[in-house]
Amino acid sequence: MKTARAKRTSRATKHPRAVRAFHHHDESAERSARRSGGSPAAVLKQTAASPPPPKKLARLAGKAGELARLRARLTEAEETIRAIRSGEVDVVVVTAKKGVQLFSLEGAEQAYRMLIESMNEGALTLTADKTILYANQCFARMVKCPLEQVTGGSFRRFLSAADRAALRPLMKQSAHNGSKMQVLLQAGDGSLLPVQISVREMARDSSNRLTIGMVVTDMTAARRTEELLRALTQRVVQVQEAERGRVALELHDNITQQLCAILFCSQALVDSLAAHDGPAKTEAIKLRDMLGQTAGEVERISNKLRSSVLEHLGLGAALRDTCAEFAKRTGVSITVVGELLTTRLPAGLELSLYRILQEVLKNVEQHAHARQVTLALTQEGAFVQLVIKDDGIGFNPDLKAARLNGKGSLDLLGMRERAIYAGGTLRIKSAPRAGTEIEVRIPLPPLAVAAA
Repeated sequence: MKTARAKRTSRATKHPRAVRAFHHHDESAERSARRSGGSPAAVLKQTAASPPPPKKLARLAGKAGELARLRARLTEAEETIRAIRSGEVDVVVVTAKKGVQLFSLEGAEQAYRMLIESMNEGALTLTADKTILYANQCFARMVKCPLEQVTGGSFRRFLSAADRAALRPLMKQSAHNGSKMQVLLQAGDGSLLPVQISVREMARDSSNRLTIGMVVTDMTAARRTEELLRALTQRVVQVQEAERGRVALELHDNITQQLCAILFCSQALVDSLAAHDGPAKTEAIKLRDMLGQTAGEVERISNKLRSSVLEHLGLGAALRDTCAEFAKRTGVSITVVGELLTTRLPAGLELSLYRILQEVLKNVEQHAHARQVTLALTQEGAFVQLVIKDDGIGFNPDLKAARLNGKGSLDLLGMRERAIYAGGTLRIKSAPRAGTEIEVRIPLPPLAVAAA
């Protein structure tokens, strides 16, 4: 096993100060020889015969030994830093409350190190208390800190208080299966980096100490792509709403008026056949009734595409009108709990809530097989909340959209996206044979809160 510790030496004779001390004795001997007229060899013999006092020799030896130890520790520290930077360390010394502990990175062969260092994702090895035993260069670049300052420190110092609290249950879940979450890394310069961390428990070492592997993925590009895609989708929805308004106007101003004109003509035909009680009059009455039903259906489709009640009277009146029409057409009972909003909300917010209600009622009609629906629209402080419950067959909301029933999955996705466009959230609570509850919570603009 490689370690980052250099071999220490305590041989004082190799130290430069010791060499300078010997040179100093030689020069003293020459000066003594010159003053006494004798040879240097004689003086040296005399010096050897009468050595310096023992205390002075002990003091010189102690200083030389201390300097040698300091040089050895400096060499050891330089070797440790070099080994950390090059990824050669297999043992990390961590000073904790329980004392100094050694953590060995077993199986860290050079080939695997090269693979991890070449990754475009951060790779970490942590202890159970989130001390970083190993980190690659990519993670050091993410947090904008030198690698030697990252290794041996705590991973929690790169997280906010909220993310630290969310990380605790994630670390516990990693004992059974891999877990993922998105957090904001706090870099050394104070900047925030959106990342996704994947945590998995690794094998315990020879001392039965738990180590945890973590992969950190930079989500900056993914977030930017998601924002662009969401903006594009929102633009598509806006164009779709404009097209719905144009089609609704065409149906109301052209098709409905022509059908009404034909209906009047059919009524005149029935009146002209009043004196005749035969097959011709019966067919004329059938034709009049069919034209009336067709005109009513076209008008219903026009209002569904663009509600004139929503546009002129507001969200509360539009919800009442829609619920009454749905109950009359399907036979499903709808109960409105409490008082609906009486103040007008921003047009975009009203339209989002109205479209969500339409999608929910369509799912109730096509999939839920419900007999009772409860609706509540309330304002709670700076939020407006729409809650819709039914007593239908329910479903499992944890299933992926691909496993849901075709259009149903798209409807749920569309409702969620509309809530997100308005800056809110959509929560679905359901279970098989237990009904469904959909809660939409959207923040109000400051002016709307003041007006309310």
